[in-house]
Amino acid sequence: MSADSPPGTPRHVRRAGRVGRSVVHSGHGMVATSQPLAVQAAIAVLRSGGNAVDAAITANAVLGVVEPMSCGVGGDLFAMVWEARSGKLFGLNASGRSPYRATLDEMRGRGLTELPIDGPLSWSVPGAVDGWEELRARFGSRPLAELLEPAIAIAEEGFPVSEVIAGMWEASGPALAAHPDAARTYLPGGRAPRTGEVFRNPDLAATYRELARGGRDAFYRGRIARDLVAFSQASGGLLAPDDLADTSASWVDPVGSEYRGVSVWEMPPPSQGITTLQILNLLEGFDLRSLGPRSADYWHLFVEAKKIAWADRARFIADPSSARVPVEELISKRYAAERRKLIDPRRARAGLPPGEPLRGDTVYLAAVDAERNCVSLMQSIYQHFGSGMVPGRLGFALQNRGSQFSLDPSHPNRLEPHKRPFHTIIPALATRGGKPWFVFGVMGADMQPQGQAQVLVNVLDFGMNVQAAGEAPRIEHLGSPTPTGRPEAPGAGMLAVEQGIPQDVFAELERRGHAAAWVERNGGGYQGILIDPATGALQGGSEPRSDGCAAGY
Repeated sequence: MSADSPPGTPRHVRRAGRVGRSVVHSGHGMVATSQPLAVQAAIAVLRSGGNAVDAAITANAVLGVVEPMSCGVGGDLFAMVWEARSGKLFGLNASGRSPYRATLDEMRGRGLTELPIDGPLSWSVPGAVDGWEELRARFGSRPLAELLEPAIAIAEEGFPVSEVIAGMWEASGPALAAHPDAARTYLPGGRAPRTGEVFRNPDLAATYRELARGGRDAFYRGRIARDLVAFSQASGGLLAPDDLADTSASWVDPVGSEYRGVSVWEMPPPSQGITTLQILNLLEGFDLRSLGPRSADYWHLFVEAKKIAWADRARFIADPSSARVPVEELISKRYAAERRKLIDPRRARAGLPPGEPLRGDTVYLAAVDAERNCVSLMQSIYQHFGSGMVPGRLGFALQNRGSQFSLDPSHPNRLEPHKRPFHTIIPALATRGGKPWFVFGVMGADMQPQGQAQVLVNVLDFGMNVQAAGEAPRIEHLGSPTPTGRPEAPGAGMLAVEQGIPQDVFAELERRGHAAAWVERNGGGYQGILIDPATGALQGGSEPRSDGCAAGY
């Protein structure tokens, strides 16, 4: 699975990977994520009587060991939980906030016009550990120490590095080499581990053991917190003890919209979840089924809908505790009908403005247990290995999510003290007839809303199963404006077109004014678990863009 790369990052050609996997079926419980060891550990939790939340925390902890460039306790977490007992859906925003000392004046004093994409000024407080405890305390059934045992064992004993992860690790080698602690932790022998080589992380095992003994307070108030602050001070960062001590996750109500008779649920701002809903609302006005997945008409409409949604994303999405975010208006059908008029079915448009609604991005894992409690969870340190910095001997990289603030004082997503930045992380869950139907996610920063919409269209319009919907070739549009103030790509942006899209479709998109380039693979690993409404049986899919799998029992 690709890391949650920041907006504007060029896409490199991915390895082809495996293709043609079968749907996984199960009658009891199921887990799907981007590395088999994490799936195996989580399935063992379900088999021993743990529930979906217990399994999700275990899988996430293991992923922090085996896929360290994408996630870990140095990052943030978003999750949706369907509680079978109450028949209700809950959302958890466990993203950290900016340091109290992070102000526009501070950045101006350092001569900055935009925040750096890496290094100590890109940090926001990691929220993942606090998120684990919130999930466990409200819905879990096992102590944290028990849930961390598999990850501790793998970190101490080591694991053979899998193929896609090895490729991402190697690409990050130069950035890691620039920081001594990062190089010591993640470049044993002076280089990234290769496919099949065994990697150990005793420092991370020790950190997990400390969490097992002391819980979330060990991270935010104990020795780990002191080490983080000392590292920040030595590195020119802004983290202070009160930044960590004041960390708290937020329970929020997911926001939803109907598409083809299915309710699609996303996390509210500051995540970009409503962007997926906007794309779907715009596409709902077209007969996509008749166009088919191999037509230029479909892909043109999709890209133009994405551009419209991105214009609003860049203008409106921010921390709702600090800005007015018109969520209900942005995801309304009436607003979509007005914005849909901007789509020219024969020609690509450039420079689309945001609308005026006020008038009226990582690893993903899905877990479903025998009672049909469901967890849709994303956890990320953002760019590959986050900020590129590992604090001392703690064994994990610190995220660079703070780089997503704007330094424009008039922007809703402007940097302010103790504020959450714009977030690309968007776990998704769809319900049908008031019951959970599809637990899924697609990784890759700006690819996440695009990928989620494409997967849902593949299932609901084109009749694909849960595996084929993720394997189908994709197009990613690059170059729309971002909420950070970084410049928009000139013209109508660029289409990254995966091999598998017909050559005549590529040529027709170029004729309509889209700049396009072939890529072997776009970013955005996908996993999903679908619950059959008729039988209650589980169907799992995990695409070949990652090393992951779905498994059940």
